[in-house]
This record gives sequence, C-alpha cells and structure tokens, in this order.
Amino acid sequence: MPSSFHENEVKSGLKQKLKLSAFIDGLISKYKKGVTSAELTYIFCSDEFLLEMNQSYLDHDTFTDIITFDLSESKKAIEGEIYISVERVKENAKIFKTTYQNELHRVIFHGVLHLCGFKDKKEKDQQIMRENEDYCLEQYQKELEK
Repeated sequence: MPSSFHENEVKSGLKQKLKLSAFIDGLISKYKKGVTSAELTYIFCSDEFLLEMNQSYLDHDTFTDIITFDLSESKKAIEGEIYISVERVKENAKIFKTTYQNELHRVIFHGVLHLCGFKDKKEKDQQIMRENEDYCLEQYQKELEK
C-alpha cells in the first residue's frame, strides 16, 4: 500500500520517502479498520497551482496548504490525491515557529487523517485533528530515530 510522492514544478525537499510511506500505511491501519488497500498520491505544487484547484474544484478563492480528494470507491480501500503547496508550508513553518520538515509532515498527516474520516470544519473537530496530527508527528519522529 505504498504512497507515491510527485513534484509539480517545485522541490518539496521531502526525505525518507520509503519510511514515510510505510508509516502512512501504519496510520491507515490504525485509524481505518477493515481497509485492505490504500493508494495515496501526494502532489507537491506551488501556491498558484493550488489556488487554481481551490477555485475550480471547491469554489474557494483563497490560498491553502493542502487539498485532499477522496477517490475511494469502497470501504475496504482508500484512494486519494493530496495536493500540497510547498510555498504555504514554508510560510506556515515560519508562522508556527517550526521547521519546514515538521510542517511538511504535519500537512502530509493531515491529508491522511482526512482520508481516514477526520474533519476540521468545526472548532471541536479542528482540535481533534490537531491532537491527531501531533500524535502522528511524535510517532513518526520516534520512527526516524530508530
């Protein structure tokens, strides 16, 4: 159930893709019981590219760091495309006083959590999402230290 990572006219600087893909598989197993296959495609892109997608597909006229499309056709399989603006991630890393890699991983995990059923429109849902992102970041950091 490997994830694939692609760069659309940007450099993501993403490291240890195989380890990250395996970790994402583990997250799906933890959060989405009964899933037998997963195919996640991450596309790293520019602000302008993601703004265009936001306008075209979601009718939003704002910059965003991530858009997740759930393409799953059954409850036993997760399939999705996750678009991430490298520029937004860099900017948010400065705002939140964290490293670019940490913020990049947070956004990557955010997309997985959406595909596993987590929402973030309401304040309470945002809190739950943030707690799970923090958990994922902590667990992934432990994985990297092995």
